[in-house]
Amino acid sequence: MFISSAFATAETAAAGTASGTGMVVQLVLIMAVFYFFLIRPQQKKMKQHEQLLQTIKKGDRIITGGGMIAKVLDASDPFELEVEISSGVVVKVYRATVRDLIREEVPVKAPKEKAVAKKAANANKKTKK
Repeated sequence: MFISSAFATAETAAAGTASGTGMVVQLVLIMAVFYFFLIRPQQKKMKQHEQLLQTIKKGDRIITGGGMIAKVLDASDPFELEVEISSGVVVKVYRATVRDLIREEVPVKAPKEKAVAKKAANANKKTKK
């Protein structure tokens, strides 16, 4: 009896060691998934936002964290911006609260789109007569 109970205890100890190793491997895999899918993309986003904040200059239009659209009047201070939120209303805004920079891009029509629009306009003129 003594030998069989000692053998059973040895098997249980060996099984416990194997499952402990498996738990460590699973924990490492979970941490790797969290790093690559959550932590790393967030760090990239924060770095891009920091670069955006550094590129703000006088005359830019910004969106503040509160949703206000403002024009930058003075960007010389590394921590604050002096902005105009309405004609004659000038306030100071903490630079880190800037959400986004408004880039005004003029949409350019491709030559093909112009030709199609012109044909459609001509077709409309013919049907009205």
